[in-house]
Amino acid sequence: MTTDFILRIFIAAILGGIIGLEREYRAKEAGFRTHFLVGLGSALFMIMSQWGYDDVLRHLGGSASVDPSRIASQVVTGIGFIGAGTIIFQKHMVRGLTTAAGLWVTAAIGLTCGSGMYLLATTATVLVLLCLEAMNYLLHRFGARNIMVTFVSPTREGVQQVLKQMKGDAIKVTTCEMRDRHNSCEVTLELQVKRDKYESQLITLMDRLQGMTIELIE
Repeated sequence: MTTDFILRIFIAAILGGIIGLEREYRAKEAGFRTHFLVGLGSALFMIMSQWGYDDVLRHLGGSASVDPSRIASQVVTGIGFIGAGTIIFQKHMVRGLTTAAGLWVTAAIGLTCGSGMYLLATTATVLVLLCLEAMNYLLHRFGARNIMVTFVSPTREGVQQVLKQMKGDAIKVTTCEMRDRHNSCEVTLELQVKRDKYESQLITLMDRLQGMTIELIE
């Protein structure tokens, strides 16, 4: 029985690590080690909830019972705290939602391995990888990407000229914040460009901002 338990947590850790490798490759907030530990820990909790109280039950006879789903449900709740730590809200943009969802499903895969359903857990892992990689390809080809730019212009007329040029370059301005400084104007723009044209549009943007002081591009 112990060998079977070791196999369960080993497979759970490996499957979680595979998902983590994909996140590590994409340089996301939670990578291989985090997903590896989440998968392993979830499987361990599931095994403990199913088999960890056998001695107590045998000692008490039929006067007590254990519900294995209770610990599993707490794992689902607890993983939310780790997932929340990967979500970043910065300047009107939310980052890390996909990684948080990946941690959540990794916990589910770990629980499934802890229950001994290896084929189901492996199938779920394959589907997760297909989702992440296939969607990354489709988004890169057809999706849009946000760019945050902060620059300083000596005049408001210069800002207006830049915005007109961006419109001609098919760069969509989603938000625009303007703050007056002493003899200058600070502007923060959130732009949306096609992912497959990101590099060329970024070069075009740099050309449009010649003569301006660029403080931040992200």
